[in-house]
Amino acid sequence: MSAPAAKPRIGFGLVGPRRDRHAMTMDQLAALTLPVGDDGMVIGVDAEGRPAVLGINRPTPYDVTLIGGLWTAQVLALRAAATGARVTVETGRAPAWTALAQAAGGGQQCISLHDVGRVPPQGASAGSPVVVVRDCGMRPPRGRVVSGPWQSVLTLLPYLSPVAPRLMEKSGLVGVQRVSPDEARQIGRIMHLPQGETEALSTLADGVTLWCTPRDRQFVMTQATDAETGLLGSARRMD
Repeated sequence: MSAPAAKPRIGFGLVGPRRDRHAMTMDQLAALTLPVGDDGMVIGVDAEGRPAVLGINRPTPYDVTLIGGLWTAQVLALRAAATGARVTVETGRAPAWTALAQAAGGGQQCISLHDVGRVPPQGASAGSPVVVVRDCGMRPPRGRVVSGPWQSVLTLLPYLSPVAPRLMEKSGLVGVQRVSPDEARQIGRIMHLPQGETEALSTLADGVTLWCTPRDRQFVMTQATDAETGLLGSARRMD
């Protein structure tokens, strides 16, 4: 009489082959850890060389203000597009964005350009998130298209301007690149920065950004890939 067939375990499949367990020490286990941040796009590396990741595609409204250079904003736009987001650029200097828009997406139009105040509704959704980059100068007008579910807005300011405090206070994330000592002191007061970080803002190297939230702060070096360098050149604060 043959033995009864083994019954499959519901939800677990058939019993597999038996193997000895592999054990390791705590030191060996620590060696397996990887410097991975949250889900999103890599915006650079921190002071310890670990990837700094920004979750730009969110189910809730998300505003980002960057006081910095066009180069960094364009790298962020390219990387947002690489996550699958549609990138809409509202700008008064379209020629500075044209080459990037044409090169991105391998022939697919994933970065579109619009004049200031002419951005149409984007129809963002979980399957088609949108990142709006506002490159509208020192005094950007209030945008017709604002942040919403699956639609983030990144506003680029070349310097600290009269509208900056309002934008910074309503933003979930603020990035600051090299500014003058006077601007650094003003930003330090607005963002409640320690003295050391406030003083560092006037000495930051090209490509370095201090990213701030209401709870955390982190210096990040944005390092371009070969493709980004070929398209945008080397990191620079001034345009």
